[in-house]
Amino acid sequence: MDLNNSSTPRSLSREASWGYDHRMINYIQNAANQGLYEIRGLGAKRQLPHFDDLVFLGASLTRYPLEGYREKCSTKTVLGTRYAKKPIELDIPITIAGMSFGSLSAHVKDALGRAATAAGTSTTTGDGGMTPEERLSSKTLVYQCLPSRYGFNPDDVRKADAIEIVIGQGAKPGGGGMLLGQKINPRVAQMRTLPEGIDQRSACRHPDWTGSDDLTIKIAELRELTDWEKPIYVKVGASRPFNDVKLAVQSGADVVVVDGMQGGTAATQVVFIEHVGIPTLAAVRQAVDALEDLNMKGKVQLIVSGGVRTGADVAKALAMGADAVSIGQGTLFAMGCNQETYLQDGTHYSAVDDYTALGTTPGHCHHCHTGKCPVGITTQDAMLEQRLEPQVGAQRVKNYLQTLAMELTTIARACGKQNVHHLEPEDLAALTIEAAAMARIPLAGTNWIPGA
Repeated sequence: MDLNNSSTPRSLSREASWGYDHRMINYIQNAANQGLYEIRGLGAKRQLPHFDDLVFLGASLTRYPLEGYREKCSTKTVLGTRYAKKPIELDIPITIAGMSFGSLSAHVKDALGRAATAAGTSTTTGDGGMTPEERLSSKTLVYQCLPSRYGFNPDDVRKADAIEIVIGQGAKPGGGGMLLGQKINPRVAQMRTLPEGIDQRSACRHPDWTGSDDLTIKIAELRELTDWEKPIYVKVGASRPFNDVKLAVQSGADVVVVDGMQGGTAATQVVFIEHVGIPTLAAVRQAVDALEDLNMKGKVQLIVSGGVRTGADVAKALAMGADAVSIGQGTLFAMGCNQETYLQDGTHYSAVDDYTALGTTPGHCHHCHTGKCPVGITTQDAMLEQRLEPQVGAQRVKNYLQTLAMELTTIARACGKQNVHHLEPEDLAALTIEAAAMARIPLAGTNWIPGA
């Protein structure tokens, strides 16, 4: 068949053949030319069932809505009530996810701490340890304990307000992190005890355990280290969340974090990002089922992450049974990731030429792994880092979190709730069969839940 022949139907002339669009051809040709897999940052680009496939059933005659801003709607959130002497109290159920110093600049870590403090929520260290700037700017800071143990410092653990044991991330369940040599400057190398300028690949599993029994021991060690004050989180990448959540709870976790495959990363293989794990929508339902099956719903808190972007996403996660959400990529976009300009010393400068040098354009950049971020976010370059001023980044992220909280309470009020944690599955309907089956929410206009 001559695909260029004018008599060929237009729908048949666009690609070489089924399954071989321009992206697939480009992938095969790059693999053939280089013999290497592709690495990039951010999250999955493929179309997946998502919170967008759910809608709320606002109040009408059958429900009584709250009146605008005259009737209060509480957003207070408490995490770590199971065993910790000092549970975390937050003003909003929206937290900032773990993103490492190394993948992000010190200025960005400082800005995230300031934003979280201003918004009344928590931020998280990520791999590579705690920076002094981050601890100083963060009222509530969660310290991550990852398989790599890079930068792990018991004294810093004691300074934190909670500890998050990371088993896996949504962007790469079963895989370790990557930090290319161009981002390992002298400070990062010193904190991680690594050679400067050499590519680093984190371990994919913790070195001192092989199963949930060893996780129980590690949680007990961390409780003893912190005199049982700090809540212990366990974070899993969404692959088998029903069983993973059960094991985390039985190992003694106060809080479980489930990260769906729409979660982001600073750098990993594209094959991981696009083909490993399950969507956040499916993971939430299974995680809640696990807690209910153990009769631990409300005793152990659930945080959901992976592709949460808007106040509507937050509300839907809470309605499905989450206690809070965690956001990573959204905060970076709020700071200016993929923006055409950056603000430095009160002046806006164009970054378009820097995007062009990376072979991309604003709005399409995913080159976090290169360390050449045009707006100074995912970099360790001393000059590029200056393009993100902490106070400017903090204000933008605070505004973003504040907007999400307002959208969340707007929806909760419309559903007649005086507390955002009173949102429930009954407030939702699904727009697609896939979303209805995954979330176990009736298809809109019916009582049908596929597979139920």
